[in-house]
Amino acid sequence: MSAALTTPVLIIGSGIAGATCALQLADQGFEVTLLTAADSISMNNTALAQGGIIYKGGDDDAKDLVRDVLVAGWRHNYVRAVQHLARKGPEAVEKVLMDRVDVPFDRTPGGELSLTREGGHSRPRIAHCADFTGKAIMDSLAAAVLASPNIRILTNRTAIDLLTTHHHSCHLDYRYSLENQCVGAYVYNGDNGHVETLLADVTVLATGGVGQIYLHTTNTKDSIGSGLAMAYRAGAWTMNSEFVQFHPTALYQKSKQRFLVSEAVRGEGAKLLNAEGEAFMPRYDARADLAPRDIVTRAIMSEMLRSGEPCVFLDVANHVSLDLPKRFPTIHKRCMEAGIDMTRQPIPVVPAAHYFCGGVLTDDRGRTTLKRLYAVGECACTGIHGANRLASTSLLEGLLWGYEAGHEIARALHKKTFLQPKLLASIPDWETPGTTHDEDPALIMQDWAALRHTMWNYVGISRSTARLKRAMSDINNQYHQVQKFYRETPITKELVDLFHGCQTAYIITSSALRNTRTSGCHHRVD
Repeated sequence: MSAALTTPVLIIGSGIAGATCALQLADQGFEVTLLTAADSISMNNTALAQGGIIYKGGDDDAKDLVRDVLVAGWRHNYVRAVQHLARKGPEAVEKVLMDRVDVPFDRTPGGELSLTREGGHSRPRIAHCADFTGKAIMDSLAAAVLASPNIRILTNRTAIDLLTTHHHSCHLDYRYSLENQCVGAYVYNGDNGHVETLLADVTVLATGGVGQIYLHTTNTKDSIGSGLAMAYRAGAWTMNSEFVQFHPTALYQKSKQRFLVSEAVRGEGAKLLNAEGEAFMPRYDARADLAPRDIVTRAIMSEMLRSGEPCVFLDVANHVSLDLPKRFPTIHKRCMEAGIDMTRQPIPVVPAAHYFCGGVLTDDRGRTTLKRLYAVGECACTGIHGANRLASTSLLEGLLWGYEAGHEIARALHKKTFLQPKLLASIPDWETPGTTHDEDPALIMQDWAALRHTMWNYVGISRSTARLKRAMSDINNQYHQVQKFYRETPITKELVDLFHGCQTAYIITSSALRNTRTSGCHHRVD
């Protein structure tokens, strides 16, 4: 057991949102502890983003961007949040990505930003670095974070539970109080197997998405909804959890993690073909291949069900006149490794779980309904995405809300609103719930397989009351079994991940069951 560590700010997650928040605080002189479950702060979903980040398609673009986001989100969006993104987003791109960390965005021969267009956008407004924009952004952010003397980085750390005054304090004064406060987290140290108590004046969730609870996903292995699960248990409000976006074009191959074929490929003119070689998208939507992702995904699934084929095809060679290895080097290389020459033949693609549009409810500064707890990035629900995310809004949302949360937390800490020593002393260290060493890797693997198949088949691209009720029954049974196991067995990362994954699946499924109307990513066939 390690001694408790106290820090002004604890940030759980190191993607674009968490890293940006950490930098804003560190630059203002505050000490930050930044956690990642991976070996490196660069191993996250941000680094996998290909297409780009929204900048602006001219000085008058804000109103058009708001309209595009609302249309893609089926007008289920929080309009004030969308307006905030459209007004403040370009400024954050300039201040953080261009001025602070110098991301090498592609430029024209004249030195202007090379802006591209993606599905759902009415004009080119997306800044990019070829087809590895996320990696370029993450490399630049990581370099700045690593160089900061005010940021302590802890790798191989898996957050187990948020610490709150109502749930964990041993002092009755805080348990009787009507106001619940977050005061840090219990964290599993993967290097030594110990559970650490991290006490913080402010805690920020930046844990990313939920894709790994589905059978097919483009997400990294730690994207299991841990932030959503922990916040839910702590009593924070969640919102729009039924809206899980499936990316229409993941490379069709045998792989645990699907490789994303960026929407920017269709933005440059590529067309989707069915097994008969027909460009089918005009039959489903007037915007054809540039329709929003939920429409394209369902169209692909309809074509696959009609034909019985396991995939459709993305024809780049006959519709894009650019130098493909230069414009899409990452995609070209990955396709070649799979034996596919995208300059000569179509790419086989299938949908895969990609982006979580819901999450922990926050305001425009990242504040949740639980005092001293913030949430930024994909684990948060700002209301930007509504029922369906517009392409390339995710990186901008993570950047802007990380930026805004950093400044809001700094303002609070400048007012010296620190936690009382008496409160911090009332939080006990972790107690091992059980001592029975019977963790079986085969059982955990089977539990994950069952959970992922349930979510894919019943809570996936198309849903019905019957499917969702079956999913709730299966997930409830599995959750109770896992919870019992969790309470009897010494803690491990594998067990924590499974526990969080089961709870995330429960939250998403129960939210989907309550919403009986088709909207965006939540498609009810009944």
